[in-house]
Amino acid sequence: MQQRRTVRGGKRIVPRAGLALACALAALPAWAQTAAPTVEELQRRLEALERRLGAAPQADVPAGEGLAGLDQRLRVIERKLELQDEERTARAKDAPVVAVNDKGASFKSADGAYEIRLRGLLQGDGRFYIDDDAVPQNDTFLIRTARPIIEGSLGKLVAFRLTPEFAGDSASIVDAYIDVRLDPAYTLRAGKFTSPVGLERLQSSSALADTERALVSELAPNRDLGVQLQGEVAGGTVSYALGVFNGTVDGRDAVTSNPDNDFEYAGRVFFEPFKNGTGAWSGLGFGVGASVGDKRGSGNNFLPRYRTPGQVQFFNYRGTASADGRNLRWSPQGYFYRNGFGFLGEYIVSRQQVALDGNRADLENKAWQATASYVLTGEDAGYRGVTRPSRPVGKNGGRGAWELVGRYGVLEVDDAAFPLFASADAAARRAEAWTLGVNWYLTSNLKLVFNYSQTRFDGGALAGADREDEKAVFSRLQVAF
Repeated sequence: MQQRRTVRGGKRIVPRAGLALACALAALPAWAQTAAPTVEELQRRLEALERRLGAAPQADVPAGEGLAGLDQRLRVIERKLELQDEERTARAKDAPVVAVNDKGASFKSADGAYEIRLRGLLQGDGRFYIDDDAVPQNDTFLIRTARPIIEGSLGKLVAFRLTPEFAGDSASIVDAYIDVRLDPAYTLRAGKFTSPVGLERLQSSSALADTERALVSELAPNRDLGVQLQGEVAGGTVSYALGVFNGTVDGRDAVTSNPDNDFEYAGRVFFEPFKNGTGAWSGLGFGVGASVGDKRGSGNNFLPRYRTPGQVQFFNYRGTASADGRNLRWSPQGYFYRNGFGFLGEYIVSRQQVALDGNRADLENKAWQATASYVLTGEDAGYRGVTRPSRPVGKNGGRGAWELVGRYGVLEVDDAAFPLFASADAAARRAEAWTLGVNWYLTSNLKLVFNYSQTRFDGGALAGADREDEKAVFSRLQVAF
C-alpha cells in the first residue's frame, strides 16, 4: 500500500497514521535518530508498544512486512488509544463524587441530582445543682443527644431526612420527612418534623446559645406529624410555612398517632427585609407563628408539663383534669445579628380549654425570653451559631472562638388554674429564670459550653409558700458534623 500525502497551500500534510509514525520516530532516543532505523527495528518497537497497550503482537506478520504493514499496525494502535481515552472520559463522567469534610460525608452522583449525606450530633452533659435542699436533684453526667443524621436528594424533585435518637433508655425517631421540591417558593413536606410556631424551637439544638432552651419554648409545640407547605419568596426575604398536624401539647413531641381524632393547624411567616444587602440591618429578622386546634383527653398527651432551664418540672395539671376544647397559640418573634453581636427575642401565648368534674375554664399561659450574645474573637454571630472559628484549636496556634451569652425569661401560668385544675402546693404559678454562659468553639465540629442558671418561683410549695430557687451549673461537650 502506498503512503498517501496531501498538499494544502504548498505544504505537505501527513495523514493521521503517518503522523503517529512520525511521532514514534521523533520519540526515539537521540542516538537512534542519528541513523535511519530499519523496518525490522521499527517493527520490534511497535511490538513493544503493543505489549504496553495490553495487546499481543501480531505473530503472523512476515519479517519484511514493509511500511504499509507498519502503517496499518500504527492505525490499530492509534484507534485503541482513542478508545481508551473515550472510556476513561466516560468513566470519569459517570463516576460518583465522594466527599468527606467537616460537614460529614456525602455521596453524590456525577450529575449532582442524587445525593446521600451522613451527618451526626453527639452531646454529653454534666448537670450540677446547688443548694437544692428542699427539692433535691441528682448531680449527673449523661448523654443528652446521640443522633446520626441521614439526608439527601433523589433527583431535583425529592429530598428526605431521617434522624434517629439513641440517647436515653430507648431509641426513637426525631425527624423523618420527605420534601417534594416543586419550586423554591413551594415545597411540600410530609412526615415528622418541628411545628412552625416557635423561633427557638426551630433552631437546631447544636446551634443553641445555651445548653437548654428557654422557658418560652415550653409553650411552643415541638415535633409533630403532618403535612406542610413551605417556601421562600421575594428573593428569600420572606419565608412561610403552613401545615396540618396531629397536634401535640406545649413543649413536647407528638405521639405516633392522633388519639383524639382532632387536627391542629399551624403556620408561620418570617421577614428578613435586608437579607440580601450588606448594611447594618442585614441580620434583622422578624415574624409571627401560630397554631390552633382542638384537644380532648386527659394525661400528658393532652395537657402540658412545664420545666425550668435546669430541666426540672415545676408545673403540671392534676391527673383528673383534661383538655376539653380549643388550643390556640400565637408567638411574635425576631432576631438581630450584626458582626459578633446577636439578639433573639420571643413572646408566646398558649390558651387551652380544660375541664374537671363539670367545671370548665379557658386558661391562658404566657412566656417570653430575650437572649443576647457576643463573640469575643471576631467571628460573626448568627442564628446557626458560630459556624466556623477563624483560628481553630490545633491549627497555627489557634484558640478557637469564644462567645458570651446572657438570657432572661419568664413563664406565667393563668391564675385561674389554681387550685382546681392544678395544686398550688406542688405547681408553681410563675417561673423567672436567667442564665449566663460561655461557649468555646474549638473547631467547626467541637463545642464546649458552660452555663449558670438560676430560677425563682412564685408558689409551688406547701401552704402556699414559694418553691426554693433553682441554681444549676450545666456543661456540655458537643461534636457535630
